[in-house]
Amino acid sequence: MSNQQNDFNKRSKRPQTIASAMGDLMRMFGIRASDADLVKRWDKIMGPEISSIASIASIKKMKDGNFNITLRPNNPAFTLQLSYMTEEIKEKINKYFGRDAVAKISFRK
Repeated sequence: MSNQQNDFNKRSKRPQTIASAMGDLMRMFGIRASDADLVKRWDKIMGPEISSIASIASIKKMKDGNFNITLRPNNPAFTLQLSYMTEEIKEKINKYFGRDAVAKISFRK
């Protein structure tokens, strides 16, 4: 279980999709189950240093359950910088999922 305080009485001002509502509910209980959840929370997971220069271009789930993630730098000049940060990016994603979830990180210009 998570150490976060569960706030079931909090209402959203705008309608949500079922996937978004389930993602929020699973986050309350400490479950990170989907790659869609990773995309939605990219800014929080990576922090301002990485999320300001790159976004997720694609996520492929492999048969073994691991992910191959392709990042798109905002500027092609950031590709080299991000390649040096690959291990840090993997660690942050793996920490978020609570397991070794990332098999490979690549970049698309």
